[in-house]
Amino acid sequence: MAASTPSPRDTGFPAEGRCSYYVEKKKRFCRMVVAAGKRFCGEHAGAAEEENTRKRILCPLDPKHTVYEDQLAKHLKKCNSREKPKPDFFIQDINAGLKDETEIPEQLVPISSLSEEQLENLIKKLRKASEGLNSTLKDDIRSHPALLDALNDPRNGDSAIKHLKQQASILGNIEKLKLLGPRRCFVEFGAGKGKLSHWVDIALKDAEKVHFILVEKVTTRFKVDGKHRKENSVFERLQIDIQHLCLSKIPVLREGKLPVVGIGKHLCGVATGVTGDTMWAKSISGLSALELWNSTISSE
Repeated sequence: MAASTPSPRDTGFPAEGRCSYYVEKKKRFCRMVVAAGKRFCGEHAGAAEEENTRKRILCPLDPKHTVYEDQLAKHLKKCNSREKPKPDFFIQDINAGLKDETEIPEQLVPISSLSEEQLENLIKKLRKASEGLNSTLKDDIRSHPALLDALNDPRNGDSAIKHLKQQASILGNIEKLKLLGPRRCFVEFGAGKGKLSHWVDIALKDAEKVHFILVEKVTTRFKVDGKHRKENSVFERLQIDIQHLCLSKIPVLREGKLPVVGIGKHLCGVATGVTGDTMWAKSISGLSALELWNSTISSE
């Protein structure tokens, strides 16, 4: 049997054509591709003797990367972190809830600063306020045949299986609610790589006139929505915070009058509440909202 190719870590050298800068925090060499005749990528060029005459500084728009000082003006015009024109569906704090103008920020204190007596009084108030509320949540863990092959694929590790089970349960619940069908728009809040929409699309097979809107506030690598090429389904990604998203002003929803199904898997509690406000605001704006359903499965 032929010997396996040694990794850069085994040899103590970077891979061919890759940066020679050793990232101490990650215990490996930088994996960026270098220009012909160079040992370092642009980010780590300051480590090369031949580049010492040019100074690299932190980008003022995003200190997570650096830029040559003599090219700063040019860089600021094309930096991905620069201020961009806001689209029509961006409305500042539209889903942030009503602001109490009488609230004085100085009066807000962390719970950890309360005395034992104050904490006990707070608990009593919360218990009294919640009396009579049916706040018991029931898990309804389901599955869906669209993910059967992936769930049985031995190449998937424990982490992948965990997420696949969650996605299968979400699809099963969407189907139970009779929301998995043609001629509608699925809005995935906190989309990340877009895998939940991916599986919804697989489950729908050749359903007609299906539109996916993936909402994510940060730039995401390794997105899967760009790989879909079906004639009957369209994927659109919006980089925006849910807090500022006005669904009724998104062109495809304003013009196509599509019923909307809100889905999400990567949402924290606050984002879930804001998403509910977003869907509610859309439902009263003259557009049809079917239902918002969020996974109650823990991602831990």
